[in-house]
Amino acid sequence: MNNQLLLRVDWWAVLCYFILVTFGLVNIYSNIYNGVTLSLFDFSNIIGKQVWFFIICLIIWIPVLYINSALFEHLAFILYSIMIILLLGLFVFGITISGATSWYDFGGIRLQPSEFSKIAVSLLIAFILSGIDAHLNKRQTFLKFWIIILLPALLIIAQPDPGSALVFMSLIFVFIREGGSFYVLILSVASLFIFILTILLNPINTSIGIALVLILIIYYVRRQSKKNRLWSNFLILFGCIGFSFSVNFIFNEVFEQHHRDRINLTLGLIEDVKGIGYNVNQSKIAIGSGAFNGKGFLNGSQTKGGFVPEQHTDFIFSTIGEEWGFVGSFGLVLLYTFFISRIIIRAEKHTHSFPRIFSYCFASILFVHFAINIGMTIGLFPIIGIPLPFISYGGSSLLAFSLFFFIYLNLDANRLS
Repeated sequence: MNNQLLLRVDWWAVLCYFILVTFGLVNIYSNIYNGVTLSLFDFSNIIGKQVWFFIICLIIWIPVLYINSALFEHLAFILYSIMIILLLGLFVFGITISGATSWYDFGGIRLQPSEFSKIAVSLLIAFILSGIDAHLNKRQTFLKFWIIILLPALLIIAQPDPGSALVFMSLIFVFIREGGSFYVLILSVASLFIFILTILLNPINTSIGIALVLILIIYYVRRQSKKNRLWSNFLILFGCIGFSFSVNFIFNEVFEQHHRDRINLTLGLIEDVKGIGYNVNQSKIAIGSGAFNGKGFLNGSQTKGGFVPEQHTDFIFSTIGEEWGFVGSFGLVLLYTFFISRIIIRAEKHTHSFPRIFSYCFASILFVHFAINIGMTIGLFPIIGIPLPFISYGGSSLLAFSLFFFIYLNLDANRLS
């Protein structure tokens, strides 16, 4: 083994990884514990499966770490193409769970390609943007960037799994970091704002409001600027109004009924604590009952009573809040913050753009997963099936995020090569 390479490994990040995975296993065990000691290596139970997936992650760690880092650049397009084929194959060979055809079943072992597609997209984006002539202000590079993201995102939406597709929008942070127009971020925020307003009000009222605001902005800008951009301003105006009227179609025809219910619940348009809002309500009760210090490991009454559906997957944070309290919850947030910040800080030390861009992709996706998942459990975001990285139960999620992390370690350790 190359001892010099091991010395250059980001061991602080490795420590964060092991703490997160171990903490995840502890809380998954607590979630399914029913008074009988469970074997950690029994593949027939949930904790056993997660432990074996973790062992597989450890087995692939060293080979990935010692792969020539240039190989990731050379294979970026091939891996992306394979991932698109796998996403397309789901419409023929995939199995449907909870209304989404998102998994392949290999003799009882289920894998979700959308989890791994984040790695393939990140590799290809890093490869494209690290080109000599690549610049996001150029139309060709701009189009390539968004096509790389939108192609798998649309295939995932068609499964339908809009929650997993939404994660790709986290790469807008990479777009801004690499010199893309800041107006794209403003446009994204404005689109979300218009989407919410249209649901809360209606397309006509929203359009009137948009028109009044934009006319005032256009008037002010024209008085301050000598440049006449009247046509472009009116193009933005009609584009926003057109988007507002398209929201109804997207909301009613693209989203499934349970997606619509969850969005309406989050926006306060409906209240249904015994129906669609049951998960979130019980999750908030569990987190609140943990108070400051928590009830202790294996002592969560909400967890033991099975009041929170899917608690070992998307709602694992409610177990943490109940049994470890504010101390454990806040400690977890601090750990994620340190982990993500370290990835970004190390990324800025790269002289070559490929590893820097890939590291930013990893940090952005990790942040959005972490923020949305916790937001879901406390009712700030709709329930969209986003797992908590390294902690939630799920072999595909653990394998994908671990592989994502191992590639980051490889590129970071070879920074001076």
